[in-house]
Amino acid sequence: MHNDVIAQARAWLAEDPDPGTRAELAGLVERADAGEAAAAGELADRFAGTLQFGTAGLRGELGAGPMRMNRAVVIRAAAGLAAYVRRTYSGAGGGLVVVGYDARHKSAEFARDTAAVMTGAGLRAALLPRPLPTPVLAFAVRHLGAAAGVTVTASHNPPRDNGYKVYLGGEGAQIVPPADADIAAAIAAVGPLAGVPRPDDGWETLGEEIVEAYLDRTGTVLTEGSPRHVRTVHTALHGVGARTLHDAFVRAGFPAPVATAEQAEPDPDFPTVAFPNPEEPGAMDLAYATARAADPAPDLIVANDPDADRCAVAVPDPAAEPGWRMLRGDEVGALLATHLVGKGARGALATTIVSSSLLERIAMAARLPYEETLTGFKWLARVDGLRYAYEEALGYCVDPSGVRDKDGITAALLVAELAAELRASGRTLTGLLDDLALEHGVHATDQLSVRVEDLSLIAAAMERLRTNPPTTLAGLPVASAEDLTEGSPDLPPTDGLRYRLGDGAARVVVRPSGTEPKLKCYLEAVVPVADAAALPAARERAAEVLAALKADLGAAAGI
Repeated sequence: MHNDVIAQARAWLAEDPDPGTRAELAGLVERADAGEAAAAGELADRFAGTLQFGTAGLRGELGAGPMRMNRAVVIRAAAGLAAYVRRTYSGAGGGLVVVGYDARHKSAEFARDTAAVMTGAGLRAALLPRPLPTPVLAFAVRHLGAAAGVTVTASHNPPRDNGYKVYLGGEGAQIVPPADADIAAAIAAVGPLAGVPRPDDGWETLGEEIVEAYLDRTGTVLTEGSPRHVRTVHTALHGVGARTLHDAFVRAGFPAPVATAEQAEPDPDFPTVAFPNPEEPGAMDLAYATARAADPAPDLIVANDPDADRCAVAVPDPAAEPGWRMLRGDEVGALLATHLVGKGARGALATTIVSSSLLERIAMAARLPYEETLTGFKWLARVDGLRYAYEEALGYCVDPSGVRDKDGITAALLVAELAAELRASGRTLTGLLDDLALEHGVHATDQLSVRVEDLSLIAAAMERLRTNPPTTLAGLPVASAEDLTEGSPDLPPTDGLRYRLGDGAARVVVRPSGTEPKLKCYLEAVVPVADAAALPAARERAAEVLAALKADLGAAAGI
């Protein structure tokens, strides 16, 4: 086995186009050949298979070898995608493939390799002009009528990771089955890299006009003449969103957001955060500090993840330790839906099976179609007649005709408009959440999320729940238990479990994360509210149910 891995590594070295990863791998081979156990183990891990291309495209740790993100892996992926596009979308968009990228390590190189492969395959390739938010790429695919799009990003993953996300022409949405399997098969059929043409030029680098077109589009989500007087602090979390969000706000007539200076510029090492995700503990601390120091005091804090397709919102809260409370994705999702419905929006409202059921209540009250999908905007984007979609993980699609994906820039604009309108009438976002609770009941959500080093622990927890399913959770009887691997007329099969408790009193969904080494358990408690005086007690009861769900589910899953 040792000799086999050494042989595989040397074969990989012979065609690796990157001097950096060649040197890295050569050093590992030398140390492993000399008997160093750690190096041998590292080589075995890197050559244990190949990084799998799926509905999230590719995502993994940077480094040499087929189980890492590197130029050789990206060139193969691009060659397989090119073959798929040529076969499936002949004539569509003139064979145009738009390529975007963020500011992570190797993103620009991976993007240029992709453009070169597309050009060598006889397709037209167009690179975005600089590191830009993922929504700009999604917009460009639709705006330019492209056959496909690629963005090189690992979103909110740790600094050591990178990724490769694919969009297809037509709707300009992320890939779903069977396209992912077809592209994966085309990648597997790619021969030696020496046989993949990669010219040094021949592709187009788009100008700032594409960014201007996107910015022009962002303002259309707002109502002409609506209030714009709202003060905002923004953090880009060392990603690529600061300039685009600033320009979108100023162009729309809002005061320029106050930037969280330590996190405003792109930095692939993400030096101020353990994980560049607004949901992670500590990620918002510098934004809170910026807000406390700002004069005049801001009304909102807005955070984007590193590729700016997600949007987090925090509001003033004297009872919270930093003086601010970050709203849950489900709360922002309900607020945006209420705002759009109030503006007369027509069309389907959609969310995922792990998000709050409050959106369904809002849709029913407005007599609008409502749909639930599996997690991810690759599914939400394909809802018929879609007008608005969100997922609890801070993703919102407020302009499906322009960007058929989550977009943290337009979502931030719409939140700011809502806050400004409420401010003009002496109200707040939290007050509107109270109104929704009075109308539809308290819909409180939380998550039990466990990060692991050993992925087998996740499989073991899922198997434990399937073998010994709970009959009660939080003192509530499990009214129904669904194994989502079986699929249904409404949902494709997926690795997940869904429990409904009591008479609509709670809901639990358990699934492995599709992008991180995590087991995620999504919890919801629903408590009716008689009147405003009963609201505090209802919220307290919901919090008790969520805490009990966490404890009982953790015990049942062995996590």
